[in-house]
Amino acid sequence: MSDKKTYERPVIVPLNTGLMNKFGTRTEYQPVIDIDGNPVKDLLAKYGSPLFVLSERKIRENVQSAKRIFETRYPKVQFAWSYKTNYINAVCNVFHQEGAWGEVVSRFEYDKAIKNGVPADKILFNGPDKSREDLELAVKGNSPIHIDHLDELYLLTEIATEQNVKPRVAIRVNMDTGIYPMWDRFGFNYENGQAWNAINKIIATDKLNLIGLHCHIGTFMLSAEAYGVAASKLAELAISIKKHHGKSITYIDLGGGFASTNTLKGSYGIGADAIPSMSQYAESITTALLNAGFDNDDLPWLYLETGRALIDDAGFLLGTVLSNKRLSDGRRATILDFGLNLMFTSFWYDHKISPAQPFGSHTEDCVLYGPLCMNIDIVRQHITLPPLNPGDHVVAHHMGAYNITQSMQFISLRPAIVMIDMDGKPHIIRKKEMLSTLEKDEVMPEYLDTFNL
Repeated sequence: MSDKKTYERPVIVPLNTGLMNKFGTRTEYQPVIDIDGNPVKDLLAKYGSPLFVLSERKIRENVQSAKRIFETRYPKVQFAWSYKTNYINAVCNVFHQEGAWGEVVSRFEYDKAIKNGVPADKILFNGPDKSREDLELAVKGNSPIHIDHLDELYLLTEIATEQNVKPRVAIRVNMDTGIYPMWDRFGFNYENGQAWNAINKIIATDKLNLIGLHCHIGTFMLSAEAYGVAASKLAELAISIKKHHGKSITYIDLGGGFASTNTLKGSYGIGADAIPSMSQYAESITTALLNAGFDNDDLPWLYLETGRALIDDAGFLLGTVLSNKRLSDGRRATILDFGLNLMFTSFWYDHKISPAQPFGSHTEDCVLYGPLCMNIDIVRQHITLPPLNPGDHVVAHHMGAYNITQSMQFISLRPAIVMIDMDGKPHIIRKKEMLSTLEKDEVMPEYLDTFNL
């Protein structure tokens, strides 16, 4: 009796000839039964629900494709893996095996990269929060330090004087690239002269070795042309440094921010149709650098800290339907066993959600909620899906970037993470959390140890 199919009333479905209307052609729903050959139901049965799953094959394909695209357009390219995007060690090491350096924005990320075996001189240290101890460690390791503000510049100058060393540094530059609001919180502004002032201070004191220029113009950037503007302005700074100070800049770092194929809330089309391709980003950046006027001997390295675009589509979140109910407006509400605690990016993405089992022809508009006792715990506010029953499984797509690093131990503990290797074999790369995981660093004062109720 458990295999008995749910009754569906007969319906007449009009044929779609493919003609466009203002909403585009209809896209039929397809169930996602497996991930890299591993049945969804088997993965959940073995590792628990919900479950993060990453495809090593897809990660490597993304990295190799991006490298090929840039290296065919520019002779000196170096990728650095953005640890904040996904800092699970197994994930980081896939990128390092593919030749990516490390890019970090905190001390614990720096320590992670060192522990993973990344040479210290191949770790780009970004971010506004670097303590004296952090800077001293990075100086000792000869890591390129990207200076964010004058206080950091002065502190580094002190450390250099005290230790009689000459740290390798770059400055972070913010600028108007035609994208608003402008990211001017970080680094030194190009237009008002802050960047040039910082460069002159560094070269005049001769305590720091200025080797690079860095910018990160925004996140999920939908304009490839903005990167061409940024590359041109950094190149102009580099050429000015050579002209006025006789010093060649080793590298120009365009940061990250390339969009993934996720769909931003409010987008007219799906993400894959709305974003620039990797080739468009590459064409804009490399053309700007090659046309900037560098002498062949002074052509700088191009560093890229691409995160989201290389891993988002390699990550999935598998889960289970808990229940259904009807809202006051008549819409179906489906409650899943994952929510904002695990997919923080659902605040700004309309993640694709696929049923993980076959279904019939009926669909309806519904709301997908998570399991948290919060009214804002909404996975999708509006989505058309076939009816899902308790115990059915779903797959959330494009979960590889930021969801794991921003996941919370709030109401529900964090699930296991599995990576499927190149041969289709799943590996646990982070265990499912237990109560002991949550409590292992807690300390109970003796006077609170007992009570009577």
